[in-house]
Amino acid sequence: MTERSGIFAGNDPFAIAREWLSEAEKSETNDPNAVALSTVDADGMPNVRMVLLKEISDNGFWFYTNYNSAKAQELQHAGKAAMVLHWKSLRRQLRIRGIVVKEDGPEADAYYASRSLKSRLGAWASKQSQPLASRATLMAEVAKVTATKGSNPSRPPFWGGYRICPLEIEFWADGAFRLHDRFQWRRDAVDDEWRIQRLNP
Repeated sequence: MTERSGIFAGNDPFAIAREWLSEAEKSETNDPNAVALSTVDADGMPNVRMVLLKEISDNGFWFYTNYNSAKAQELQHAGKAAMVLHWKSLRRQLRIRGIVVKEDGPEADAYYASRSLKSRLGAWASKQSQPLASRATLMAEVAKVTATKGSNPSRPPFWGGYRICPLEIEFWADGAFRLHDRFQWRRDAVDDEWRIQRLNP
């Protein structure tokens, strides 16, 4: 096994990732859980946007969105995705590539219920990624949803979670003179053992 120490030490990449995120929460000014999510559309054209990572569990990296959005359509089509977290304050980044699993059950219900009321109503009102005539149109829809859904709206059937089950995780830390430290964890299937190797910077 590749020799690792310090911030790279440990036998569980999910635990290392959670530790790095915890450190970033203390030093990043805004959104330490912001990730660049990369997908590919039906024509093979890549797409990338920022989303908020909501959990690193022992089986993946979780985020939530509108299932009718462009990102969700691309996730469903390809079944694979990649993401990167970059923490400038720590001079570190975390890269993930893997299989996409739709999470439309109790976890999605629980996360939706934990959001602010305005965010829950906004999820109902927004036809994410679709053309919008004006902001006034959107606010009118928010007002309509507020009047009809009340103070405790249920999770919309078109809104929920995705989990990326990684086949590859790379931990990167800045090094002097661009001699960075990079450790890659790889496996062929989600139930396989990890193979770990150090990469050239």
